[in-house]
Amino acid sequence: MSNKQITNPIAKKDALNNKPQMVFGTINYILLGASLLILIVGFALMSGTTDIYSSTKITIAPIVVMLGFALGIVSIFYKGKTN
Repeated sequence: MSNKQITNPIAKKDALNNKPQMVFGTINYILLGASLLILIVGFALMSGTTDIYSSTKITIAPIVVMLGFALGIVSIFYKGKTN
């Protein structure tokens, strides 16, 4: 057996504060919240039963929804500046 210290990378402690590090940073959660808001707006534009062939429901709403999903993916993969 070796004397290597086995550490759990998920439960790393912050060296200064001895607090557990978060998996995502603050900017990731802000981007995720923005993507959820954009998705809600996109699906709200798409809803309704009157005038189902309007340009808003056929073109604009799906583009808004796809932008919301794209921002959600970016919010997961975004890595902030490291010191």
